[in-house]
Order: sequence, then structure tokens, then C-alpha cells
Amino acid sequence: MTSRRALVARYVVADLFGSALAWTLFYLYRKVYLEPIKFQYAVPVELDANYVKGLILIPLFWFGLYTMIGGYREIHRRYRILELGQTLLISLLGVVVIFFVLLLDDEVANYTYYYRSFLALFLLHFGISFLLRFLLTSGTVRKVHDRRIGFNTVLVGGNERALAIHAEIEAMAKSPGNRFVGFLNVNGGDQLLAAVGLPRLGKWNELRNVIGQYAVEEVIIAVDSGEHEHISRIMNELEGTGVRIKIIPDMYDILSGSVKMTSIFGAPLIEVNPQIMPAWQFSLKRALDIGISGLALVLLSPVYVVLALGVKLSSPGPVFFRQERVGKHGRPFNIVKFRSMYCDAERNGPQLSSATDPRITPMGRWMRRTRMDELPQFWNVLKGDMSLVGPRPERQHFIDAITEVAPHYRHLHKVRPGITSWGQVKFGYAENVEQMVRRLKYDILYIENMSMAVDLKILAYTVLIILKGDGK
Repeated sequence: MTSRRALVARYVVADLFGSALAWTLFYLYRKVYLEPIKFQYAVPVELDANYVKGLILIPLFWFGLYTMIGGYREIHRRYRILELGQTLLISLLGVVVIFFVLLLDDEVANYTYYYRSFLALFLLHFGISFLLRFLLTSGTVRKVHDRRIGFNTVLVGGNERALAIHAEIEAMAKSPGNRFVGFLNVNGGDQLLAAVGLPRLGKWNELRNVIGQYAVEEVIIAVDSGEHEHISRIMNELEGTGVRIKIIPDMYDILSGSVKMTSIFGAPLIEVNPQIMPAWQFSLKRALDIGISGLALVLLSPVYVVLALGVKLSSPGPVFFRQERVGKHGRPFNIVKFRSMYCDAERNGPQLSSATDPRITPMGRWMRRTRMDELPQFWNVLKGDMSLVGPRPERQHFIDAITEVAPHYRHLHKVRPGITSWGQVKFGYAENVEQMVRRLKYDILYIENMSMAVDLKILAYTVLIILKGDGK
């Protein structure tokens, strides 16, 4: 089986070679056909310094664009229609950038020169790149269909539905890629899969251990879709594992449009969308995080100095407050804030603050109301611990308390925590676990509806709160 790294390397080499070849042919097209029209005489074909620079920089530009748009992700799950659409989009976007950066300042005999240049570069790059990617993707798809490439899969449930979907997938002439390693039962009676030789790997609440032990990439939930409580518990158990999740639908799910087919040869399953945002939006979000945070740290440096003096004069103790919080995928990190409380405010253990909390200094009260105490977190964003917009990070102590009431809190760890969030805009600082759970609803809604447009709206409302000074 071709390793993922080797296959990614093949795509990278194909993209670099294809873009270099397209640039070379485009350069020759200009020298042989377009420039004689412009100068009214034959132009000698020389591979000059401009060509060499382009031969180095242009393929690197295309490689960066493919990386940003997600062209090297889930390399074994690519399919030809996706390749066509993605290569077409990237080619159009990239050629527009190259045209405006490198070609628009050319001296031309008439404007048809521009149109011919643009069309030639687009057709050459798209044609060569798509051909190479189509060949690679076709080879991978063929290996998946022939069961030479597979994705370790477990079934959760051992009832008749599980037995039927297992038999259907195994009997397919063209495999969708599922390589069954076993099943986990939900209750004591659903163990029919054991009769067909599929090993029982444990109960549903042992999913995390099984996924790690058997390198599971896909989980099919074979529980009646009406049993929402069971499905919810299983989904919470799967949160943060990174596996693909599919659910066996019933006829109501099919008629209501819940089942979206991604493959003609695949079994009808409801796939829980693993992609929160398109890859290019995640890349853009991170680029904006870095750009805005870096700019803020420089431009707001006088404000930092004034606030630091205010904190120092308001009460004895350090200017900055550092505390361990839990971030993306449950990884801990140290958050940085301007200190808004007196020292030793938590000598009696972790406590949430309130509007009348006597532990807050006068300067701290104003900073919390205007969100100024959060400004040092631009450093956390720059480091990659946080984002500008995302669910607020909590301490493990309070996460444990929240998950007892709302196990779906784990969904927040899909993304980087943020300086501001939908829940923060709606509720401000939570004063108790109950308010944290209420705020949780809006943070999960944010994750399920993540987009750059939503981020910009939340940032705009946060700026209004800062300007009005009415934060809670």
C-alpha cells in the first residue's frame, strides 16, 4: 500500500513539474507568437533571467496555493470530480494573481494581447496540472476499489442494521474503502456481527482505546437514528479522535434529504461533516490571526505601556497574569492577560468571578468591562495557541464540571480557542457553571457555522463592546 507521505510527495512533484512546464510553454508562446506581433519582427528565443526567476518562483507559488486550498489533504480519499473542480478553481485564481502581478504592465500593441496571454497561461496550467492530478487520483481510486487501499473501520452496534450494512459493503464489486477490523456493541444483545466472523472489540464507551489500538480511520454508527441519546453519547465519545463518522440512515432520513451521496459506489450513509470550514478559509483565518495580532502588538504598544502602569499602580503584584487553559485537541497552554485581580485571589481554589467580586481591582474592573485585560492574548494568537475568534478557553477544573452536565463540551476542542467568541459577546464572563453551559450553546453554534463572515461579525460586535465599555 502506497504510504500517504509518498503519495503526497507524488502530487507535490507533479504540481511543481506541471507548473514549471506550463510556465516554460507559456514563455515560449510569448516569444514565438505574441512578441513578434508586438514588435513587428521575429524575436530571438532566449531563456533569460526573467524566465529562470519564473521557473523557480512560479512553481513555489502554485505549491503554496495548492497547500492553502487543501490540495494535499486526505490524499487517499480524493476523487476525480473533486480533482476537476479544485484544479479548475485553483488554476483560475492563480492565473489571475500571476496576470495582475507579472503580466499586466507589459507594453502591448492592443488589448487582445492581454486576453491571449491570460487564456494561454490558464489553458496550459489547467490542462497540464489536471492531467497529472487526474492520473494520480485515478490510480488511487482504482486501488481503493480493488481493496488494495483501505481505511480501518469499526461498526458501533451489532444489530440487524449493522449486519446488513456490513454485508452490503463487503459484497460491493467496487469497494468504498472500508476495511472492517471489528465492532463494538451498544448493549448486550446486539452481537450478530460476531456470527459472521467480525471480532467484538469491546463496548461503545471503549471507542477511544479501540481507535488508538487499531489505527481506526472511520466509524459507522449502526444505531437506530431515532435513538438520539445513544447517538449523542457515541458522538461525544468520538469527539477529538479525528475519525470520519457515518451513521446508518432510516427511510425518514433518506426522504428528509439528510443522506448526501459522495460516491456512486458507496453505501447510503449519513456522514458527519468532518470539515468545519473549507481549507482555504482556515488558511485565511490563520493568516489574518497572524497579521492582525502582529500589527496590534506593534500599534498598541503605547496602550500596553499605559495599562501596565495602571495595573502596577492599582495594586501590588505582577503586571501580567498567566494561567493554564485547555486549547485545541485538549492541549494545555498558558494564557496571558493583564492582571485584573489582587494577588492570591484563588488561594482557596479555582473560583469564577462576578460583577461584584471583591477580588477585582478598580483598574481591573474597568479593564474587564472594556476587555482591555485580554489585549496580551494577541501574543497567544501569534504563537498559535489561540485565534482572534473562537470559544473562550477554560481551565481543566471547570471543563470537568461542565462535562458532567453537558458532555458535548468536548466539541469546543475542535478549534483553537479565541480572544472573543459568540458566547462571549452574548454573555461576557460566566459567573457559574450554569452560565458556562448556557454560553456553550452559542459556542457550538459558532463551530457548526464557522466562516470568515461570522468571524468578522463577532469581531465587529466585540469592537462595539470595547468602545461602549458595556462588557459583562
